[in-house]
Amino acid sequence: MLNNMQTAHFLLAFRKTSKLVLLSCGLLCGPAIGALIDPVVPLPLTQVSASVYVAIGDTGPPTYENGGHNNNLSVIVTAAGVVVINGGDSYQLAARLHQSIRQITQTPVVWLINENGQGHAVLGNSYWRDQGVKIIAHRLAAAAVRQQATKMLSSMSQRNRDQADGTYVAIPDLEFEQRMQLNLGDRSIHLISFGEAHSPGDISVWLPDEKTLITGDIAFHQRLLAIFPDTNVAAWIDSFQRMTELQPLALIPGHGGPTDIETVRTNTQGYLQYLTAQVQEILDAGGGLAQAYAIDQSEYAHLNTFEELAVKNAGRLFQTLEMESF
Repeated sequence: MLNNMQTAHFLLAFRKTSKLVLLSCGLLCGPAIGALIDPVVPLPLTQVSASVYVAIGDTGPPTYENGGHNNNLSVIVTAAGVVVINGGDSYQLAARLHQSIRQITQTPVVWLINENGQGHAVLGNSYWRDQGVKIIAHRLAAAAVRQQATKMLSSMSQRNRDQADGTYVAIPDLEFEQRMQLNLGDRSIHLISFGEAHSPGDISVWLPDEKTLITGDIAFHQRLLAIFPDTNVAAWIDSFQRMTELQPLALIPGHGGPTDIETVRTNTQGYLQYLTAQVQEILDAGGGLAQAYAIDQSEYAHLNTFEELAVKNAGRLFQTLEMESF
């Protein structure tokens, strides 16, 4: 039997030991405990139609300050489950979106859809994988994740530092080629590839009952689009035209706030057509890359990322069309 004094000393020692054990576990037990910001701050959600919400990302580049949230993360709420579009840039960003979802519904998330294979669409897959959510992507987007996973994760981790904690690469569970349909309760959700666009595996999500279109990176309006080395501009113009045939009433682009089809037509299809015509004119006249860099793009100077992308876009398109002419 312990006397009162011995009992007091035992309890004091137990408390100290318990604190050390908990501290050690916090350092060594891995991301399950240490990965999330405490408290997890929810992302603001904007309701776009009856069942669709969006957490609107910055229209500038990804930074530590915005936590890599520079694209749109969309949410479809149905009686049979929630569908999330885009994993986000990190585990922690996805956790913040989940906190937002819990503020509007207690219905579980049942599907995650990756709009493309870029880091800010797929690195947050890791959080949803840990919640048991199945992930869907286009075949080419899934391939991009497999091929570029290490590079994407390294780049994000260097930028986001502590905000990258817990993030790992989670490959999509299901892949499709052209179309896929999800039926949840009274909602029919269509995943559609309209063809090549901004990057490999770009898809859009269409809710015909609400005439709401989540375009992904096939459509831009508040930031200048980027032409990547593997972007097929001619195909993108055609893909955009096929997308417009849906005639949506509400539209969520890959970046920027909800808008309408004519606005994204001007700043996506219109921009690509204008730049193509200008570059072709230079090529027809025997001009060179320096003249392509000097193309007047001032009509689009109001768009975010204009300074970073306009000259690069002209140069990449010139080099592509020049190679095609041989």
